[in-house]
Amino acid sequence: MQSSGAEIVVRALEDEGIPFAFGIPGTHNIELYDALAESEKVRPVLVTDEQSASFMADAVWRASGKLGCVNLVPGAGLTHALSGIAEAFMDTVPMLVLGCGIRHDSGMGYQLHDVDQLAMARPVTKAVLRPERGEEIYATIRRACRIAREGAPGPVMVEIPANLYLSQHDVGDDTVPAPVPLPVPDRTDIERAAALLSRSRRPLLYLGLGAAGAGAKLVELAERLEAPVATTFQGKGVFPESHPLFLWNGYGRAAPPFARDIASSCDATLALGCRFGEVATGSYGAPPPGRLVHVDIEPAVLGRNYPAEVAIAADAALFVDALQQALPKRTSTAPGTGTATELRKRIREGHEKVWAEWLEEKGGPKVTPAYFLRSLQQAFGADTIYTTDSGNGTFLAVECLRLDGPGKFLAPVDYSCMGYSVPAAIGAKLARPAAPVVAIAGDGAFLMTGLELVTAATLKLPIAVFVLRDWQLAQIAQLQEAAYARAPASTLGNYDLDILCHGLGVECLRMDSDDEVAPMLKRVSSMLDEGRPVAVDVSIDYAEKTYFTRGVIRTNLGRLPLIDRIRFLSRALARRVFA
Repeated sequence: MQSSGAEIVVRALEDEGIPFAFGIPGTHNIELYDALAESEKVRPVLVTDEQSASFMADAVWRASGKLGCVNLVPGAGLTHALSGIAEAFMDTVPMLVLGCGIRHDSGMGYQLHDVDQLAMARPVTKAVLRPERGEEIYATIRRACRIAREGAPGPVMVEIPANLYLSQHDVGDDTVPAPVPLPVPDRTDIERAAALLSRSRRPLLYLGLGAAGAGAKLVELAERLEAPVATTFQGKGVFPESHPLFLWNGYGRAAPPFARDIASSCDATLALGCRFGEVATGSYGAPPPGRLVHVDIEPAVLGRNYPAEVAIAADAALFVDALQQALPKRTSTAPGTGTATELRKRIREGHEKVWAEWLEEKGGPKVTPAYFLRSLQQAFGADTIYTTDSGNGTFLAVECLRLDGPGKFLAPVDYSCMGYSVPAAIGAKLARPAAPVVAIAGDGAFLMTGLELVTAATLKLPIAVFVLRDWQLAQIAQLQEAAYARAPASTLGNYDLDILCHGLGVECLRMDSDDEVAPMLKRVSSMLDEGRPVAVDVSIDYAEKTYFTRGVIRTNLGRLPLIDRIRFLSRALARRVFA
C-alpha cells in the first residue's frame, strides 16, 4: 500500500517517539501539516518565529530526553532557525531538523526560497541528508534520528523536496536501524586511571553533561574518592548540589575563593563527559589541577585544550562502572559514617560565607539577585525546570540555584544565544507538563523572542517568565565598564512590559524590592496552579558582578601583554577620574 511522502514522514516521526514538531507552515510543506493533523502521537506546534522553534525543540530533549523536531519551510525558515540549531550543535543537544526543499521535478530555475540549504546547515549539524526518492524517506529520517542521538549528540538535518510530500510512494526499507554500541573503556586504560587516582592524595571530580548517564553512581564514586565535585554549566545538577562534596559549577578563577583554594589543593583531576570549553572554564581560567584523567565519548575532545595523562574515549556511565570495580578501597577517610571530614567542613563553610556575602545587600531599593533566586527555588520546589538566557541571567542562576538532578537547568551555553529562555520554557513545559517551569530572561533577550508568550497563552501553558529589568545589556555593559569605564551601545530603549504582555494575552506583575519577593512568588504560584502563564517585571540589582564575570575579567586582563594591560587600566582610570 502506497502513502504520500507527507504520511511517510509522519509515520517515521511517530516510530521515533518524537512528540512535537515546532514550526510555521508554508506553501512548500502544507501537505505535511495536513498529515500531521491526522497524527495522534506527533503534535504540530505553531510558533511566531523559527528561531523559537529550534529553541523549543532543544528544550524538549534537555527537559525530557525525547527527541525534538523543528519543521521548516525552505530558505527563510532555515535561516531563522539556524541560531537555535547552532546552539544545539555547540551544546551537544540531539535534534531532528526537518527541512523542506524546493520542487525537484519541475526543471525550473529561480524557484521561491531556492538556496543551498544543506550547505548552510552543514557547519552546525552532525549530518545533512536528502532522500532523492520517496521510497528513501522513511529510512532517511530513522537514520537521521539515530545519528542525532549516538555518540556526542547533536542536530541532524533532513531536507525533503516538496514534490516528494505530494506524491505517493512505497514506504521502502522500514527496518529499525541498529543502535550503535556505546564505546566501552579499555581495561588497560581503566587500570591506569584507577592507579593514578588511588595514588593521589585528593582528586578533583569534574563533571559535564556527558556524565549524566552515570546517575547515582557519581555520588558513590565521589564518596569513595572523598573528592570535591565541580561541574560545568551544562552539567549543573548532574551531581546533587545539596551533597556535602559539591564544590561549585566550575573551580578556577571564575569560582569563589574557597572553591579555588580547595581545587588547587587537589593533585589529580578526573574529568567526565566534559570538553573544558571557554564558558565552562571561565575563558580558560581553570586548568585542571594535578594529573588529568579525561573521559569523553567524543575522541576529538580528549587533549584538545589540556593534555591528559590518561585519555579515554568512552561512555561515562560505562567508565564509572568499570572504575568502581578497579579502585582499591581508600582508608584515609570514612565517608558515609556521618562524621564530617575537614574537606566537607571547608566546603560547607565556604558556601555559608558566599551566601552571607550575597545577602548582605538585601533590603536595598531593588531586588537582590541571590535572595530572589533562593526564594524562587523555595517557592516552586525541587522539580522545577529553569530556563535562562545568555548573559547575567545564566550566570546568576548557575551560582545561586542548587539543583539535585539533570534536566532542570536549560541554558544557552557554548553558542550563548540570546532569546533562548522564553521559547525553551514552552518546549520544556510541553515535554514535562507536570513540572513547574520558570524562565529567567534578561530584558534585552526578552525583546528577541518574548512574543512567544502568545504561544504560551494560546496553548494555555502555565509558565512563569521573570524578566530581569535594568534597561541594559547587563553582562556586556559590565565588561565594557570594567575595560573602558563606559558602556557604549548597551543601553536598551525603554518598553512597557505590562502593555506588551497585555497585548499577548498574558498578565504581567511587578517586583520592585526584596519586600515584594515572597508575596509576589506566592501570587505567581497561584496563577500557575490556575493554568495561566504569567510574566513578572523584576527590578533587578546588578550592582555586584557575579563570580563568573569577575573571573573572566581577571583572566582575560592577565592574559594580555604587560604593555596592553597598562594601556587598558590607565585608559579606564583616566576616564573615571575625568568623567
